[in-house]
Amino acid sequence: MKIYRKKIEIKSTSSVEIIDITDKVSEVVSKSGVREGTVLVYSPHTSAGIFINHNEPMLLQDFARVLYRMAPIDDRYSHDLFELAKKNKSDGRSNGHSHCKVMLLGISETLPIEKGHIIITSKQNIFMAEMDGARSRDIIVQVMGL
Repeated sequence: MKIYRKKIEIKSTSSVEIIDITDKVSEVVSKSGVREGTVLVYSPHTSAGIFINHNEPMLLQDFARVLYRMAPIDDRYSHDLFELAKKNKSDGRSNGHSHCKVMLLGISETLPIEKGHIIITSKQNIFMAEMDGARSRDIIVQVMGL
């Protein structure tokens, strides 16, 4: 079995942003040389998630609106007070809401590979959901197979 791993850098430009990374993941799979296997797309962050869905602009707005409703930015989050409680230095972000949103989304997806291509339908795309931007994130893409 072959294992091929690559980090892809994703730069968000706003606080909450849903970024289609399908082409970047497909490129890694292609370069891996794996013909049959799986690809893991993993966010090593607690405020940026990974999910699969349809890339339709109005639907992406719906996703953001639902996440805002489930974890509103103006709610009270104990996490936002941890610097005071533990006397830690803050990076200036009150981001308890970001962590809660990503908890709902998850931080990874695994997809099958057949004949050197990800098995994904024309209505599916792979997204990184930035919940605490704007910033640069490394996403790990690990391809395993033959």
